[in-house]
Amino acid sequence: MAVPSIAIVGSGLIGCAWAVSFARGGCSVAMYDATEGVAAAAPDHIRAMAEEMAAADLLMGETPDAVASRVRVATDLADALKGVSHVQENVPEKLEIKQAVWAELDRLAPKDAVLASSTSALLPSAFTEGLAGRHRCVVAHPINPPSLIPAVEVVPAPWTDPEVVERTAQLMERIGQKPIRMKREVDGFLMNRLQGALLQEAFRLVDQGIAAPEDVDIGIREGLAPRWAVVGPFETIDLNAPGGVRDYVARYGGMYSNMAPSQRDPADWSGTALDQIDAARRASVPLDDIPKAQARRDSRLTALMQFLRGQSRA
Repeated sequence: MAVPSIAIVGSGLIGCAWAVSFARGGCSVAMYDATEGVAAAAPDHIRAMAEEMAAADLLMGETPDAVASRVRVATDLADALKGVSHVQENVPEKLEIKQAVWAELDRLAPKDAVLASSTSALLPSAFTEGLAGRHRCVVAHPINPPSLIPAVEVVPAPWTDPEVVERTAQLMERIGQKPIRMKREVDGFLMNRLQGALLQEAFRLVDQGIAAPEDVDIGIREGLAPRWAVVGPFETIDLNAPGGVRDYVARYGGMYSNMAPSQRDPADWSGTALDQIDAARRASVPLDDIPKAQARRDSRLTALMQFLRGQSRA
């Protein structure tokens, strides 16, 4: 099988994490960023990420040297796109920027290359409709950072060739990701819709004076999240009743039906609820300390993923 050649367009934190992911999967990677100096700084970031991941056995048997050797900085966009089979775009989440960049990607990339966006907020139809090659355009949206979190949503526009979805999903599997093959586009895709439903209830619980922000975080962090690290929601209810999912619904469906009317209206994400949540978070982590907190989060994620991947191989 030919070695996949990848272009990373937008080489900030997400772009660097993607580069590590592709490189550990044996791909050659060209980095490009329109902002001067960003792509040039990428190799140092990639090396540091690869070394931390290697220490946790998250490089799929590769070494940091091997990963770093597969990444180069392109001189311009045309150079980055030369001969590639897959483009991973990570530019800012503004429609006019996406549209301009994607017009260039469609013009310059090889005609058989897949064009994929990391967007979390824009539907693929919004920035690919007018492209001559719109059939080869797709969203491949990760949870940040993709170097640590394996799930990737593969989301087609209405005109995306199904073969492009499958090619993208297979490439994600090759580099150690877990693709979610979505059947059609929808606002929020899959992961943000699920996260959004949880956040709606979290804001509601604070706004209605039912729980403090930290208690909501404890409920997820110390309660539901450890279970969700090893089983999904349907697996959870299937395993939580002797007769499986049908038995669970028979036992507890009424409880959820009783809750539903109070959960139908959108929660208030502003006003006193936001004031309480922001005050609680700033008391825990001052704004200036957010980079340190992010680093701690990623270190804990690295340890968690090391454990979970070890369990999957056991």
